[in-house]
Amino acid sequence: MRARLWIFLLLILYWLGYMIVIRGIFLAYNHDLTAQLTALEIIETMLHGLRMDGSMTGYLLALSGLMLTISAVIPGRWVHATLTYTNLTLMVLASLVVVIDMELYRHWGFRINNTPFFYMGSGALGSISPWVAIKGILIWIAITGLAGWIYIYTISKRTAILTPAPQKKSAFILLAASGLMFLPIRGSFSVAPMNTGYAYFHKTKAYANHAAINVLWNFIYSIRKSAQGSYPENFFEKEKTQQLFASLYPASDSTAKLWNATRPNIILIIVESFTADVVEPLGGVKGLCPNFTELCHEGILFDNFYASGDRTDKGLISILSAYPAQPQTSIIKYPAKTQRLAYLNYFMKKLGYKSSFIYGGDVNFANFRSFITTSGFEHITEMNDFPAQLNTSKWGVHDHYMFEKALQELDTTRAPFFKAILTLSSHEPFDVPMEPYIKGQDEESLFLNAFHYTDKSMGDFIRACKRQPWWNNTVVIITGDHGHRHPGNKSLYSRERFRIPLLMLGGPITKDTIIHTMGGQTDIANTLLAQLDKPSTDFVFSKNMMGNKVVPFASFFFTDGYGFVMPDKLIIYDNPGKQFLKKEGATEHDLELSKAYQQMLFSDYNKR
Repeated sequence: MRARLWIFLLLILYWLGYMIVIRGIFLAYNHDLTAQLTALEIIETMLHGLRMDGSMTGYLLALSGLMLTISAVIPGRWVHATLTYTNLTLMVLASLVVVIDMELYRHWGFRINNTPFFYMGSGALGSISPWVAIKGILIWIAITGLAGWIYIYTISKRTAILTPAPQKKSAFILLAASGLMFLPIRGSFSVAPMNTGYAYFHKTKAYANHAAINVLWNFIYSIRKSAQGSYPENFFEKEKTQQLFASLYPASDSTAKLWNATRPNIILIIVESFTADVVEPLGGVKGLCPNFTELCHEGILFDNFYASGDRTDKGLISILSAYPAQPQTSIIKYPAKTQRLAYLNYFMKKLGYKSSFIYGGDVNFANFRSFITTSGFEHITEMNDFPAQLNTSKWGVHDHYMFEKALQELDTTRAPFFKAILTLSSHEPFDVPMEPYIKGQDEESLFLNAFHYTDKSMGDFIRACKRQPWWNNTVVIITGDHGHRHPGNKSLYSRERFRIPLLMLGGPITKDTIIHTMGGQTDIANTLLAQLDKPSTDFVFSKNMMGNKVVPFASFFFTDGYGFVMPDKLIIYDNPGKQFLKKEGATEHDLELSKAYQQMLFSDYNKR
């Protein structure tokens, strides 16, 4: 038993050591980029990458552990040969990925994923110089030779002399040890499983974050996630698609002003699951959110506004990068793609804004950290920045604690500031720290009760903001990250499921105004920037809703389909069935516009 456990331990050390060494080789190969890091930053790169290294090691050890377990019941020479060939083959293939990644990073600026497969046969990879190819082959031989020698003289010689007698009792221990590999594989005990966001630690140096990523984990993950392939672009010819799409975004030559300030502070509050059906002025549940109802009469309410997707990770991208959701994937999971997006925060910083982001939950969830860090927020506050005793919900720190900290941070921030706030208490399981407003333990009652709590927390925050000296020059923008099926248990593609509020209020804002122009989350960027006289064509999917030539429409995406909304028109399309589920009031031209929008998104996504 001890012999097999010792082999298992050696395999852990072997693969974990291999992961650390290949990161060191990557740093050495890209020495000109590494030279831009301090010694401490290089050490941090190694340390922050350990969790992903452990995850990849866990995957590799799960297979070897199973072989050792079986060998305790069915002994024989087979285990020596199988373990040796399996681990050496994995090492040889892994080293090939490592060597290719080192060179491609210098050209592409992101760690290797499934992208090279898109270029096979195109001739692009054939442009590599002979010297680079020779250098890569020599490094690959050196890595595999050294790693192979270490394996043979530390592990293989031990598997060759394993006892031939069955040791069934040790099989249970080995099986348990193999099962424990689930812990490093998942990477945490929180709701956030392993993702590349765990490696992101530096706020300004992307290379430091990229070097911390375990390239093998990243490569396998990208292949697995993209198993369905690229999105199809099969509705129209490229030229027609672009013409139809362009007609949705005519250039405006003037903008209706909503603010009477040139550079106000901006607080953007993104509320979890903020469906319009909980907002009384939008026809929602009466009395449920009295604070927000009062705020609606103090500001400008957009009453025809829609979320782009159905999850927070998609909502963040849609709001902060003006990029639509996708029906089967979420671009936030692919840092190589998201780093090529436009970022609202970049434009705010160019205008002199001091930016920060606060969330009471785990910012590693769904790759939030990598996206938020890359988008350039100068300060990020998350769950671990709060006292441990406040972390009492499944998702982290409840909203009223988070808002209190946000207010503290705002009081010490230089103006003009751009503060993004993401709430979480109105997420399942809806366990909020207050006396129930709505009685009942069914999911809908819990959801509504949670929103009553979030409404109170947000109302208290706004009231506190009004007492601050900076309030008269501050605009608060409140919207949802997505809608929700409750109340009413709405269908997957229901229009009402995606309808959310958008409210602007604050010192420079006209009070008690309703704007009926139809829009969506991706339109926030250029609508906001237009008020600052700086709209940007970099946001391809964003229109200025206050422009004089605006086309009123919104789109939303659900699993395997899309919705397209225009005044008095609703289009729902099912991608697998290649059919329209709804086309209420729509002309043939409207149907073509909706298809062109999706095809333009797919084309853009595939190229990133």
